[in-house]
Amino acid sequence: MKAETNPGIGRYSVSLITQGDHRFYTLSMPSDILAKSCFVSTRDEDPHQGFQRLLDPKRAAEIATYIDNGLGTIPTSIILSAQPEAELSIIGRGKTLEFKITPKSFLILDGQHRVYGFSLAKTALRVPVVIYNNLSRRDESRLFIDINTRQRPVPSELLLDIKKLAEYENESEQLMRELFDIFNTELNSPLIGKLSPSSRTSDKITRVTFNTALKPLLPLFIDKDVDYIFSALSAYLETFIYGLRSIKVDKQVTNPFVFRAILHVFPEIVQRVKDRFGPDYKADNYLEVMSSMFPKIKSSLISSPGRSHKSLSDHFIKAFKTDFTI
Repeated sequence: MKAETNPGIGRYSVSLITQGDHRFYTLSMPSDILAKSCFVSTRDEDPHQGFQRLLDPKRAAEIATYIDNGLGTIPTSIILSAQPEAELSIIGRGKTLEFKITPKSFLILDGQHRVYGFSLAKTALRVPVVIYNNLSRRDESRLFIDINTRQRPVPSELLLDIKKLAEYENESEQLMRELFDIFNTELNSPLIGKLSPSSRTSDKITRVTFNTALKPLLPLFIDKDVDYIFSALSAYLETFIYGLRSIKVDKQVTNPFVFRAILHVFPEIVQRVKDRFGPDYKADNYLEVMSSMFPKIKSSLISSPGRSHKSLSDHFIKAFKTDFTI
């Protein structure tokens, strides 16, 4: 419990924890006090400007908005290293931590964006904090490296996979999830066995890659249901994979840049199908307009696509338009 009488002094109940060679204190602290007493880098003379130079203002602003809107909770501890300016001491029979509230009292080892967001927020909340004391610069640097290299973030693929459970999806995310799941489970799907719902796998298309490739196409399908979209895209992908198989590079469809390039040229090809056959998007009609393009595609570009889907999609378009007459 806080027992503060001096506005320049912070006093908070703490617990002392020992892990290996390190000892640290755990406590909770008001976010506004935290923001007033922390800085990011010992190389920055101005703590506030240091935040702005080293961190992402957009991400911090999102955290501030999240706090001010009362949308949820931020339970993860901020990890700090007490500096000489804090004049940190333990009082009250070892149960209370006392420090001076100055802009250079604590160096942030982990939680920089959260603290920056706290400094922007209008609302104060209690935040769990871990404080190391009497660390050397070497110790601080090593802890910073350990924290930021050994604690891996949750993969984006898993976050997309569980957004439904959290009821955090918007309309487009829901549509893309439903399409991914159909492509992943329907026995007639050209992508069956080629998708990975919740983890990153080198030889499969993840939700992140799928969504990135599909999202630009969504305006083409306004007011269309998921079954209609699956039918149109499934026939297209079936045809494209068939064509790649004819030049012995069909396994490369799971490469994220190849997959993105394939969907990037979909609007150009589907327009030709519609012009010739009307809104009848079946595999035979796609093949009719696409068959001449595959012999012109360089298999070497598919085998080694580099890291640009745009250059590969330009190659597809060039091969598709060659010999076209009206």
